[in-house]
Amino acid sequence: MIKLFVGLGNPGPEYEATRHNAGFWWTEALARELKLNLALDKNYHGRVARTTIKGQTVWLLEPLTFMNLSGKSVAALARFFKIVPEEILVAHDELDIVPGQAKLKFGGSHAGHNGLRDIHAQLGTGDYWRLRIGVGHPGVKSEVINWVLKKPSQEHRVAIEDSIARALKAVPDLLAGEMEKATMLIHTSAPQRPKPPRKPEADDSIND
Repeated sequence: MIKLFVGLGNPGPEYEATRHNAGFWWTEALARELKLNLALDKNYHGRVARTTIKGQTVWLLEPLTFMNLSGKSVAALARFFKIVPEEILVAHDELDIVPGQAKLKFGGSHAGHNGLRDIHAQLGTGDYWRLRIGVGHPGVKSEVINWVLKKPSQEHRVAIEDSIARALKAVPDLLAGEMEKATMLIHTSAPQRPKPPRKPEADDSIND
């Protein structure tokens, strides 16, 4: 079962609406669903909420360390409360999935995602759950950093929020340890895909 839900992002109003903060959008939506308030806790280097569901303590965490140091926050809370990696779910933006879709995955590499890279390093393993929230790809590798640090189009923002809302429906299964059911629910509830981003010309820039 999942005992710690983590959302990845960067702190500060300038990053709040960017694609790289899709993980924060997830934890904030989950906090609203559970009627919780995320509050700063310096012991865990982030915003934290705690509740009890069917006798089990459940944590929500938004690291405020900036993306590439997210593992410091995750490891601090997990180790103090003896939460093992298999009981952790990390929600993050995913370039290889289109907006409007989300995928649940256990283990594997960090695939170049700096937040996951640091969590791998701090936990000493990649054996934790990930909720991969599709934000799409700009079509050109050199534009990736610019892409994730910019706001999505209105169409893509709505699609991303819809995928988060559908993933929330799997939370009871995640809490119960019914990971196969949660996976099926998340993976089979995807709507029609939005149009992919236009590949920029050599002298063009990303328009969102």
